[in-house]
Amino acid sequence: MSIFTKIITGEIPSYKIAENENFIAFLDINPNAKGHTLVVPKKEENKLFDLSRDAYKDLMDFSYTVAKALEKAVPCKRVGMSVIGLEVPHVHVHLIPLNKMADIQFAKKVKLTNEEFVALAQSIAAEF
Repeated sequence: MSIFTKIITGEIPSYKIAENENFIAFLDINPNAKGHTLVVPKKEENKLFDLSRDAYKDLMDFSYTVAKALEKAVPCKRVGMSVIGLEVPHVHVHLIPLNKMADIQFAKKVKLTNEEFVALAQSIAAEF
């Protein structure tokens, strides 16, 4: 069971932004930039291209909606998307508010307090 499945089942807390029957979006607790969000299918699948075509399209559609809310809530030039999947064996889309190229490179992280995470999650969720 992946850490994301534990978040989905409520075993581990998260800063949830949005959820439907098939997907959940929550703030990354080790973000590249303020607002870095993960969009995760509730069904645990290791690789992006092991998803069915319909599940893949639905994941992208849900990610689109989350990205639009994120763009309204977090000042940025654009929202970038990355799907890597090596760090957690459960499909997930990284949505990262970008102001410079370095924001998408997973080398530098930002620190937020619990209060900042809570306020940020609420702000993005309000735009969803």
